[in-house]
Amino acid sequence: MPCRSSVRTRTPRSRAWPLAAFACTLTAVVLTGCAHGGKSPSTGKTPTPPNTASFTDALPSALASSASAAIASARASASAVASSAEARASEFEASVSAETARAAAAAEKELKHVHGGGNARSDVSMKGLPVSKTGGVIAVLVTITNRTDRKASYAVQVDFENADGHVVETRFVGAENLAPGHTAEPIASSHQPAEPRLKPRLVKAQRY
Repeated sequence: MPCRSSVRTRTPRSRAWPLAAFACTLTAVVLTGCAHGGKSPSTGKTPTPPNTASFTDALPSALASSASAAIASARASASAVASSAEARASEFEASVSAETARAAAAAEKELKHVHGGGNARSDVSMKGLPVSKTGGVIAVLVTITNRTDRKASYAVQVDFENADGHVVETRFVGAENLAPGHTAEPIASSHQPAEPRLKPRLVKAQRY
């Protein structure tokens, strides 16, 4: 009797051929990939990794130059502001001195003979000027009003005191031949540094 199991396990030729063809194709693809050594099939070249040795934390030269220029410009501006403030202070003192030098000299001479506060303190008042307008100089506007019925000259002494009440500087201002009812406004300015801030005080005012 023929063996049935051998007939049932036998693979028909029509089915074995496609399987064998597929296996050969798959083997060819694998071998082709290995032959290329992992290279891209489209270009045939292996991708090149980035060169990390060229990386740096430094700013690009253009940005570094721009930052340096900005710093230099800021320093130059600060220097220019300081120089401008000194120039304004010098100009202010020069203008005040030019206008009041003769009257100040006459006032100082007159007050040498005056004892006490003088006879015209009620005719004189003072008002501090903002340092923004005086170039950083401590200065006061001295208002002198002739309350008599005839022309008169005035001599005024202003002391600049520190926080302890000590006199650091003395300045003299005056008005000559001031008409009745008229007002003069000389400026008394300190030559000391703006800091520490000094306090001006009216010491003498003499009408003569």
